Amino acid sequence: MHRQRSISISPQGDNLSPRLLLLVAAAVVLVGASVPRAAAYKNYTVGDDKGWYDGLTLPGVNYQEWADGKNFSLGDFIVFNTDKNHSVVQTRNETLYKNCDYNDSGPDDTVEWSAAAPEFSKDAVTVAVPLLKEGISYFFSGNYDGEQCENGQRFAITVTHGQGLPPDLRPPAAEAPGPAAAADTAPTIDFSHPKNVTTTTTDTSTPPRDADVDDGGDGKPSSGGSVPGGTLARLVGPALVAATLLFAVQV
Repeated sequence: MHRQRSISISPQGDNLSPRLLLLVAAAVVLVGASVPRAAAYKNYTVGDDKGWYDGLTLPGVNYQEWADGKNFSLGDFIVFNTDKNHSVVQTRNETLYKNCDYNDSGPDDTVEWSAAAPEFSKDAVTVAVPLLKEGISYFFSGNYDGEQCENGQRFAITVTHGQGLPPDLRPPAAEAPGPAAAADTAPTIDFSHPKNVTTTTTDTSTPPRDADVDDGGDGKPSSGGSVPGGTLARLVGPALVAATLLFAVQV
């Protein structure tokens, strides 16, 4: 008589699943926390609560000191809080920046984001400038023939790639050219052109001489008959064969 062995599961086995789930959940939380997230785009307010003014209006202001140590990237915004008596000029031309004069600027290296009013005005103005290009950018006020720039209203920054430009700041992509019009319509053929005209022509030139004709070397047939010898042989040959067969049948 064979004994049947019974297999029992230890009570500890029932406790493994909850413990394992807890360990997995903890691991997922730790991994998620360790994955670096993309930094958000930032807005930088120039001068913080001091605003954007020259040293005569705001003595002791140092905007270069404010800019140093900050990480500017593509897609960030620089916000200028000022008035209509001060302007906001951005350039990539170091010479213009040093001279505090952008009258000789090119169309691709300088942008005047905000122009000063023609008459003195203390009306508040907020100008938000997006950072669209990598590299060094210079900012200054071009009002009063550079006097405000010379009195401290200027600074330079370096823009890094960072996350790149967000979709709403990217230049529009060039549209792909559409299919050629000729692809949708049958080609136009100019039948007046000789190469596109097919005609049946009659050859009126002298047919080539038979190879059996002896011209004697002077280009003229040796006999004056109207039927060349080779042509006569071709005509007589079949008739001769037919007569021979008819004769054989009768015999």
